[in-house]
Amino acid sequence: MNEQQATAKKTVKDIRILAIESSCDETSAAVCINGKILSNFIANQTVHEKYGGVVPELASRAHMQNIVPVADAAIKAAAAKIAQAPGVGHPAFSLQDIDAIAFTQSPGLIGSLLVGVQFAKSLALALDKPLIAVHHMQAHVLANLIAEPKPDFPFLCLTVSGGHTQIVLANSPYDLKVIGETIDDAAGEAFDKSAKLLGLPYPGGPLVDKYAKEGNPLAFKFAEPQIPELNFSFSGLKTSVLYFLQARKKEDEHFIEKHMPDLCASVQYTIINILLKKLKKAVKETGVKNVCIAGGVSANSGLRTALAETGKKHGWQTFIPAFEYCTDNAAMIAITAYYKFLNNDFASLDASPAARAEW
Repeated sequence: MNEQQATAKKTVKDIRILAIESSCDETSAAVCINGKILSNFIANQTVHEKYGGVVPELASRAHMQNIVPVADAAIKAAAAKIAQAPGVGHPAFSLQDIDAIAFTQSPGLIGSLLVGVQFAKSLALALDKPLIAVHHMQAHVLANLIAEPKPDFPFLCLTVSGGHTQIVLANSPYDLKVIGETIDDAAGEAFDKSAKLLGLPYPGGPLVDKYAKEGNPLAFKFAEPQIPELNFSFSGLKTSVLYFLQARKKEDEHFIEKHMPDLCASVQYTIINILLKKLKKAVKETGVKNVCIAGGVSANSGLRTALAETGKKHGWQTFIPAFEYCTDNAAMIAITAYYKFLNNDFASLDASPAARAEW
């Protein structure tokens, strides 16, 4: 029996989860069966582009518009995949066949989280199914368990996003420990703020990555804060870029336009260098050589390439999630919920969202 047939054939041991992600400005729903992702739909919100950043109230309203269609699409796509699988006698799949409803509980924008939490609660109550609450950053780490090849435990995960930068030691799906984190700005924030200083539209991080491919990463040098232990700081980098650009624009008002690729490449090189220096230190201190990345910034091509090259140089086993599992998505919520289900870790109907939450 192949994998699709095994997925299609329901048994009493099957664990079927519908997961909802609504922590910021992406509305996402996914279905997984026994840890295999069958569908993963994401509705992006373009309304924020003209404001240069996510507007919480607008994000909440967009979630309310998107969440039902996205969840419906995830269920239908999973049903179609099961129906098309080779085999005889596999039953139809619908919302009623779900065994648990998972949702992002924290951290995130409180209004956005509320939409996802209330939707999940309503479904769980209507279907008489258990709830599973998921920590968004833990889910980013466990996104590395979605597809092959998967890292063996223990592994280190550099988690980099717009709001967080962390080094996590993963001893098991149930034992995740933050051993280093930013004390101010996150790496994704450093990308976006630097992009804004360069006059690039929101979201600027992907545009920095795009221009960097054409530039010289050693053209300009920016500050790399010296922070003790395994923690990070990116606020000094932003200030360094600001003062550098102000000085050069006094000499030539068209400096940025003339040197955009080199500027982006140099900013990106500096951020990646800061990240990898700490990651190398973490490997040395822990002795763990299975190394992963996660979070929205892990979609950055420069970081992905640098991690692979660093791993090869130092003898690490490196793991990089597919692009669709780097940014906020419900598949990572689903895989985390699957392990919580196995561990009987369920939430009650009075579970509430939190903008910030410890692990």
